[in-house]
Amino acid sequence: MKKLILTLIAALGIVSGAQAAEGGIAWDKAPNKTNDLASLQNGAKIFVNYCLSCHSAAFMRYNRLKDIGLTEQEIKDNLLFATDKVGETMKASIDPKQAKEWFGANPPDLTVIARSRAGHGGTGADYLYTFLRTFYRDETKATGWNNLAFPSVGMPHVLWEMQGDRRPVFEEHESHGHKTQVFKGWQQVTPGTVTPLQFEQNIGDLVSYLQWMGEPAQNTRIRVGVWVLLFLGVFTVIAWRLNAAFWKDVK
Repeated sequence: MKKLILTLIAALGIVSGAQAAEGGIAWDKAPNKTNDLASLQNGAKIFVNYCLSCHSAAFMRYNRLKDIGLTEQEIKDNLLFATDKVGETMKASIDPKQAKEWFGANPPDLTVIARSRAGHGGTGADYLYTFLRTFYRDETKATGWNNLAFPSVGMPHVLWEMQGDRRPVFEEHESHGHKTQVFKGWQQVTPGTVTPLQFEQNIGDLVSYLQWMGEPAQNTRIRVGVWVLLFLGVFTVIAWRLNAAFWKDVK
């Protein structure tokens, strides 16, 4: 039994050391701006301009963007690049065969990506917020990019011009006889087209849009649910008093 326990401990140490060496990091908390129409509109613009060329949102129609305050004409003028019909779904313009040849796999559909990526590290939004902010140059990879949240990812950093060129700074630590690389921060090599704060805000807007897209009716459902619960609470008090009034003279 002792040998078995020691073997398990050693195995866990090796796994954790390998994860640290690969650059796995804790997920940052994503801002929740699914009620902010301006944020969602900016997120939709970033999604269409930077994501939709490779990733589809096949269960989302362009005209549903009217729910975040856009008019049909605004959608046609500013966001309708892959089709000419506002009632069409958001399909990627890339050929699936070419995508598989270039990236090794067809890029996944993003309609419910924010709901499907939840894990022990946090919500799906937390994962996406961390993932989109932790790309860095890596000349050893086919795309020239790597990612701290998803080591050896096949996706290039499509927002690199906005963020600029950064490199991670690691420190070497030794634990239980194993050397691990611990992430300490970033070194900015070249500046981006926006400030770091603006980039963070843009990523927050994009992630909020992905959250909203996964369930556009969520805010309405929550709002209606609150009013239903309040109504049931008031009705319970009324029913309780009516019951007391009805039975007070009954012996």
